Amino acid sequence: MINTFRSVVRFRKPTLDPVERRLRRCVSVDDYRRVARRRLPRGVFDYIDGGAEDERTMRGNVDAFGRYEFRPRVLRDVSNLDTSVTILGRPASMPLIIAPTGYTRIAHSQGEFAVARAAQRAGIPYSLSTMGTRSIEDVATVCESDKWFQIYTWRDRPLVEELVARAKAAGYTTVWLTVDTAVLGRRERDVRRGFTLPPKIGPGTLVDGAIHPGWTLDFLRNEPIMFSNVVGRRELDGSTPISLAAKVAGHFDQSLSWNDIDWLRSIWDGPIVVKGIQTVADAEQAVSMGVEGIGLSNHGGRQLDDAPVPLELVEPVRDAVGGDVTIICDGGVRRGSDIVKAIALGADAVTVGRPYLYALGAAGERGVDQLLDFLREGMVRTMSLTGARTVAEIDRSLVAGKH
Repeated sequence: MINTFRSVVRFRKPTLDPVERRLRRCVSVDDYRRVARRRLPRGVFDYIDGGAEDERTMRGNVDAFGRYEFRPRVLRDVSNLDTSVTILGRPASMPLIIAPTGYTRIAHSQGEFAVARAAQRAGIPYSLSTMGTRSIEDVATVCESDKWFQIYTWRDRPLVEELVARAKAAGYTTVWLTVDTAVLGRRERDVRRGFTLPPKIGPGTLVDGAIHPGWTLDFLRNEPIMFSNVVGRRELDGSTPISLAAKVAGHFDQSLSWNDIDWLRSIWDGPIVVKGIQTVADAEQAVSMGVEGIGLSNHGGRQLDDAPVPLELVEPVRDAVGGDVTIICDGGVRRGSDIVKAIALGADAVTVGRPYLYALGAAGERGVDQLLDFLREGMVRTMSLTGARTVAEIDRSLVAGKH
């Protein structure tokens, strides 16, 4: 009996590394989310996790992928799979882009550095937000691979020109122009908590910090968190606690129009991706303006509740604009199989935002590495099981809407 027991029982080697223990518990994006929720103060977690108003759009972004099923092809010899692609003329290991997210260091002190390094190791583009907590130049020192810069158009156009020039000088290849933030969406989790950036210190904050000591020590041991690209401009850099709604109302340019595409082209000679397209008509207008990429996005469900779901726009937009423009599906990706579905419907690439913030909050840089490996492995597995040997073989015949 003892010999039989020994032959079938295998004990996992114990580890004293707390990060490793957390990573062992994470086998899906939902797992990273659960661990991050335990480790982060509630206000910080809700800022990352929340959406606009009743959060229907945020949930709809994820649920949309479940409305499609695969049509697998068999006996296809999938012994040599290739997930590599070219995105806007530059090679990537898979059709995945790190989405720009503001205030990344509230998840972990390494913030943008950790995510950019992980993106380089994974061989995919990294995007830095205008509202990043590491500067354009500092991110460039830790990430020599493909980097994109996301632009919010402030009323202070000379400042925007300065940021674009700095991005060009630092080797960034592509700019995102975010166009869906004329005003900030009503994010009721933040409103309910009175959440500000950086977090205000008060009785509630002290209690929250005490019951999340790992995050609190990490926060206190590192330099203050600010919007690093505009340090020195106190009205913009986050050196004093402010609400995001106040920042948007005070500094974002609500007069932004299609004419500004030409203005951006006059100061940037690389690819431009318009992020926030939510209708076929606007996709066609963007193409007529000569942009290289369309970012189908509802800002992760953080702006307008009941906005269109990006995945459901992919096919009609591709049919309308043809094959010469790059289409990026932004929102709802939680598995490698989701990437395959978006590509099958006509996207050239997808982005992830919340998933890497969950992984960063759960386990720092190692969490982001593991997440990107998880997405790649899921994509490879799905391609193997559906008979697609290259990304070029992922086409519309591979998926169908569920009845």
